[in-house]
Amino acid sequence: MNLPYEREEKKLSDEEMLKAGINILQKEADALESAASRVGNELVSAAHLICRCKGRVVVSGLGKSGHVGRKTAATFASLGVPAFFLHATEGAHGDLGMVCREDLGYFLSNSGETRELIDIIPYFKRLGAPIIAVTGNSSSTLAREADVVLNCHVESEADPLGLAPTSSTTLQMALGDAVAGMATLLLGLGKEDFALFHPGGLLGKKLLLRVRDLMGTGDKLPVTKESALVRDALFEITSKGYGATAVVNDSGKLVGVFTDGDLRRFIEKEGVQGLDLPVHLGMTRTPKVISPDRLAVEAVRIVEEWEVSALIVVEDDKPVGMVHIHEILKAGVA
Repeated sequence: MNLPYEREEKKLSDEEMLKAGINILQKEADALESAASRVGNELVSAAHLICRCKGRVVVSGLGKSGHVGRKTAATFASLGVPAFFLHATEGAHGDLGMVCREDLGYFLSNSGETRELIDIIPYFKRLGAPIIAVTGNSSSTLAREADVVLNCHVESEADPLGLAPTSSTTLQMALGDAVAGMATLLLGLGKEDFALFHPGGLLGKKLLLRVRDLMGTGDKLPVTKESALVRDALFEITSKGYGATAVVNDSGKLVGVFTDGDLRRFIEKEGVQGLDLPVHLGMTRTPKVISPDRLAVEAVRIVEEWEVSALIVVEDDKPVGMVHIHEILKAGVA
C-alpha cells in the first residue's frame, strides 16, 4: 500500500501514552461541564417542541455531525419519540419527500454553515416545520433560521492536534441525550414503554413476558386427583416432563403437588407397594403457585427463593398451567 507519507511509530513511554489518553478524556469532560453550566431554558424549549411535535423528529447533519445525528435519532426512537435520520445531501436530491408538515427538524452543524444543511432549511420553512439547531456558532445561518438553538461551542477539540471533531461531537451527542431524556419525562414514558420499543432485548423480556406466555397448559399440564394412586401420579410426572404433578380434589381445586422428590421419599418410606397407595398420602400440601398474569421475572425470584424447579399456575384456586425454570431460562428472562 502506497501512503502519501511514511508512518513511523513515535517512541513514547506507557506513562506518556496514558497521560495523553487521560488528557483527552478530561478535555471532553471539561467541555460537558462547561456546557452544563451555561445551558438554559433553550434546552427546555427544545424538549417542549419535540413533545408537541405530531409527526417525527427529522435529524440531519453531515460528516461527523451526521454520525452523531444517526445516534441521536436512534436515541429519540429508543425512548419513544418517533425520529429518523435524513442525510443532508440526499435530502436536497429527493429525500425531502419523506418530510411532512407535522415533522420537526433537528439539525446538527458545528459551524452552522454546512451548505447542504442550509439548502434544505427553506423546505422546512415552507412546511412550517420548526427547527432545532445544534451548533457551535450562535451567529451562523443555521442558528439565525432555527426556532431553538442548542449551543455546542467548545474552546478546543480534545485530540492532540486540536483539530478533529472530538469535544464538539461529544457535546452534540450529550445535548441530544439530554433533550431526549427530557422529552421522555414530559411524555410520561416508563420502563414498560421502553420495553415495548425493545421486545428483543433483555429488559423487554423482563418487563413484557408474563407467566401465561411460558406455561404449559391443556394436555401439557400434569394433573392428578388426590384419590388417584401414586403410580398414576408417576405417569403424569414422567409423561409431561415437569418433574411434578398438580394434585386436585373432585372440584378441580388445587390441594397439593406431588414431585419426583416426593415420590422418592414416599417409596423409601412405604416400599414398592407405595405405588398402590393414594397420592394424597405423599403429596406436599403447600405447593408454590403463581398467577398467569405475573411477570415471568417474578417466577424466577420464586423458584430461586424456594429452590424448586417448577411452579403451578393457578386461577380461582384451580391449576391452569405449569411453568418450569428451564422454559424461563430458554426465553432469556433470567
